[in-house]
Amino acid sequence: MSAALAVPRRLPPAALLAGGAIVLGFIVLALLGPWLAPYDPTRFAVRLRFTPPSLAHPFGTDEFGRDVFSRVLAGARYSLAMGFGATGLSLLFGVPLGLIAAIRRGAVETAIMRGTDLLISLPPILLGLLILAVTQPGLGKTILAVGIVYTPILVRLTRAVALGVLAEDFVLAARARGESDVSILVREVAPNALAPIIVEAGLRVTFAILLGSALSFLGLGPQPPSSEWGLMIAESREFIAQAPWIGLAPGFALCALLMSVNLFGEGLRAWLDPRAHG
Repeated sequence: MSAALAVPRRLPPAALLAGGAIVLGFIVLALLGPWLAPYDPTRFAVRLRFTPPSLAHPFGTDEFGRDVFSRVLAGARYSLAMGFGATGLSLLFGVPLGLIAAIRRGAVETAIMRGTDLLISLPPILLGLLILAVTQPGLGKTILAVGIVYTPILVRLTRAVALGVLAEDFVLAARARGESDVSILVREVAPNALAPIIVEAGLRVTFAILLGSALSFLGLGPQPPSSEWGLMIAESREFIAQAPWIGLAPGFALCALLMSVNLFGEGLRAWLDPRAHG
């Protein structure tokens, strides 16, 4: 019988707890941002344009007089949607393909892995640009493009882990009992391959957020008057000397989110690593 996913008995590392707490804080801000924002993030107030940070406007105002603090709060949901949405799509496509490639050796495996190698050979930003260049930009299409970009990585990881599990004695015993390939994948391989896939998915969220913001910076993500952080940074370029706070606020928010997600992923990796349990 296969071994279930082993959850370490020791306490989670501080990195996992700290990163998880900060990520949870960002999720709360993303959900409650429209109600927590002191101003309408899309309302123009031309008389207040380029107002420096103050008590009334903690992050100042932009070239249209919009409150930057309100826009940063409203933009959190875009980055989180791109990170978790794209990672979810890559798991949805990548894990089944990796499992199939591991158990269906031969032509099926060759076709899946050669397609994976082709996609991996392209730089992520270039592949994202190629996917979005033929469609109208938008949040949903950016999530789809980023998900496709990172699917091959999860296909390769899942296949490698599954091949190791398939060589175990309990899988050989399942084959001797006459279990089908589907049963072996679902009952034997998938539970034992779950830990490294979860860790990789946690780290992949960071790259998905970064790539999504980069595509938005290039104008291929959510469109104005959206408050997506990459788009806000792009719009602030021509005012960087006159009003640097317009780009610094979303830039710092993006860095804080990336660092917290990466901290959470590293902590999760250390907690689930069986070599660290001794």
